[in-house]
Amino acid sequence: MARSLTLLTDLYELTMMQGYFKNNSNEIVVFDAFHRKNPNDGGYAIAAGLEQVIEYIKNLKFSYDDIAYLRGLGIFDEDFLDYLSSFHFTGNIYAIPEGTVMFPMEPFVKVVAPIMEAQLVETAILNIINHQSLIATKASRVVYVAGGDGVMEFGLRRAQGPDAGIYGARAAMIGGCIGTSNVLAGQTFDVPVKGTHAHSWIMSFPDEYTAFKKYADLYPSACILLVDTYDTLRSGVPNAIRVFKEMREAGIPLTFYGIRLDSGDLAYLSKKARKMLDEAGFEDAVISASSDLDEYLIDTLKAQGAKITSWGVGTNLITSKDCPAFGGVYKLAAIWNEEKKEFVPKIKLSENTVKITNPGNKTVFRMYDKENGKILADIIALEGETFNENEDLLIFDPIETWKKTLLEGGTYTVREIMVPVFERGVCVYETPSVMEIKEYCRKELDTLWDETRRLVNPNKVYVDLSDKLYDVKKGLLDNYYVGRKERK
Repeated sequence: MARSLTLLTDLYELTMMQGYFKNNSNEIVVFDAFHRKNPNDGGYAIAAGLEQVIEYIKNLKFSYDDIAYLRGLGIFDEDFLDYLSSFHFTGNIYAIPEGTVMFPMEPFVKVVAPIMEAQLVETAILNIINHQSLIATKASRVVYVAGGDGVMEFGLRRAQGPDAGIYGARAAMIGGCIGTSNVLAGQTFDVPVKGTHAHSWIMSFPDEYTAFKKYADLYPSACILLVDTYDTLRSGVPNAIRVFKEMREAGIPLTFYGIRLDSGDLAYLSKKARKMLDEAGFEDAVISASSDLDEYLIDTLKAQGAKITSWGVGTNLITSKDCPAFGGVYKLAAIWNEEKKEFVPKIKLSENTVKITNPGNKTVFRMYDKENGKILADIIALEGETFNENEDLLIFDPIETWKKTLLEGGTYTVREIMVPVFERGVCVYETPSVMEIKEYCRKELDTLWDETRRLVNPNKVYVDLSDKLYDVKKGLLDNYYVGRKERK
């Protein structure tokens, strides 16, 4: 679905670009995209959307119509518009691969480029990554509480427009869904599409049995019947059983069959339906449910002993209804000093501690328990730093510095989780298929402790700073406050 998104940007990115252009200011800079808080107050987030960022960067150029439109705004000079007419991205981009679990404050995308280029790409990167990371994270929470049952994404009609529906379905697959009802998403990303039928199918026939029978004749190997159009237990389930018996007597293999519940008390109805199906000899019949589900309702239904084995989750997943935005931000972290041949770290200050940025050209290392492969901590470090797995490592909270943990040498492993994506404007990263990313994400989620995955009050994974980065940050803070005192 490659298309030009060059003007998918906030106006101030372009006005700042013109300002840099007029001042002959186009130094190489480092920008970090990161989030400050996990969705739903959860213990983690999932990176998603990188493939679309790559497509955006590859197609980043100003067409004749783009230039004409910008000229018509009356705020851009001809020399700047001439520069834009031959614009292309020449910088480097590093990112956490899609499907990777990630945590607040660590960069999920790093842009190293001339400042005009780095400034332009801010809005689109955040728009793409924020949305898909939000939906992938939400899907993973739903899949987790489903406990091995299949979860299908059914939200297209409630998504905030076609793009949200298409790319939301993609992200939901990455997060662990087994299929989507969105046919265009299925075609675009080569993922499974799934669905049954609506109440209107039942209502269009003289009676419920006939509707079920006709559907079974058409789709004998995918026969999930919606049983709550009239009366679930007195009509729907008995008529479904009647059709299943006729299929069995006719020698039709019952490979994938069952019922769907879309209303009422799902716990009660599923238990009653399970008993009726079992007594009729259909112990392997699927009981699927929809009806405004989310991770919290599924968790409650599981606790009540619901006999549901397949979940269709729509509105609350595709919109992440209870947490509708992912708070990714994009901040300047360093500027190249040509004389010294080094990056000069930059910091944004705030009275709100979480809004104070981490300066410098950075990367992210992940420490795992060597015995069980679970994540122990992440460390944001300066580019070029390394860690010896055989040496003791004392890590500490960068804000509450008295909180320390000693990782003994030989008990942990280290992995750098950011990878090169673009080098000098050329893509050097091969994007896996969505189904490959989904499998990678499944393995990534297995590296989380159960305490981090619980829905309420999860244990937070440590995200610490290396000693060198902490010293740089502390030095910048000290210099600022000393300078402010002197000015007084």
